[in-house]
Amino acid sequence: MAATLADDLTPFSGVQPDGAWRDEVRRLARERDAVLLAHNYQLPAIQDIADHTGDSLALSRIAAASDASTIIFCGVHFMAETAKILAPDKTVLIPDARAGCSLADSIDAAQLRAWKAEHPGAVVVSYVNTTAEVKAETDICCTSSNAVDVVRSIPEDREVLFLPDQFLGAHVKRETGRDNLHVWAGECHVHAGINGPELAARAAANPDADLFVHPECGCATSALYLAGEGVVPETQVKILSTGDMVTEARNTRATTVLVATEIGMLHQLRLAAPEIDFRAVNERASCRYMKMITPAALLRSLREGRDEVHVDATTAARARGAVQRMIEIGKPGGAE
Repeated sequence: MAATLADDLTPFSGVQPDGAWRDEVRRLARERDAVLLAHNYQLPAIQDIADHTGDSLALSRIAAASDASTIIFCGVHFMAETAKILAPDKTVLIPDARAGCSLADSIDAAQLRAWKAEHPGAVVVSYVNTTAEVKAETDICCTSSNAVDVVRSIPEDREVLFLPDQFLGAHVKRETGRDNLHVWAGECHVHAGINGPELAARAAANPDADLFVHPECGCATSALYLAGEGVVPETQVKILSTGDMVTEARNTRATTVLVATEIGMLHQLRLAAPEIDFRAVNERASCRYMKMITPAALLRSLREGRDEVHVDATTAARARGAVQRMIEIGKPGGAE
């Protein structure tokens, strides 16, 4: 189980990501018949050694389709759980099981059951950034890139319970105009900390820059306000999932892009478009849980088979249904 905020979160250390480390990681991965997956928010060395780097749902789908018998998921705990849900017959390892998620921790299955009891007949839409137990209580999952489409697929006379991210929920409510959409008051502490005044100041200092804003951010509403007031041209404001940020980086004509999300994303953006100057809106927006997957932790996991992720078969089957229903609607897109 993932760590709680009170647990010791000192990362494993003492290993440098040099050539010898890379050779050893690749050798051990071959021995374990393992595919290495790294989320976009991981340390650059972890992203660079991975077989695949991307958002959590895309990586889980790659894992499920892979011929490898073992998945090493360099991300946070709910992501490794999702890989296990979609690939129940594979061994799934996370290099440090203490790597939790403040957003996923903002609601548990008991809280969701209580909320459902207050709204009988409501359709439960859960962001993929949730635990397996919460997914098992969910009717349909969503990603940040398809949340609006998922909610629009639900008959307008049905109440919707959207969880757990309040900022993504506000974005969905704004886009769909639904009065019967109820939003859980959860948040990612990193994204919530990227605020509107900070974004406005950066935008004023860089008037020609595009704004790439993740919908989990506390500043997403401010970005749309700046566009609506003409402070920033509407064409320069883009509310994007992490996966869509990479796509947009390859297509933008801007020479400077201000990025409002966890700073690990800058590495992939700079690889995708090295000619563009990508700048963090908040340079302190670093997730300590993501950064727990260190070179030492990855080496430990490969050498010792630590830490394996398990999901109860009944829970996994119910959660898998919610994920599959999302995929059937259309673009599964970027998970975060």
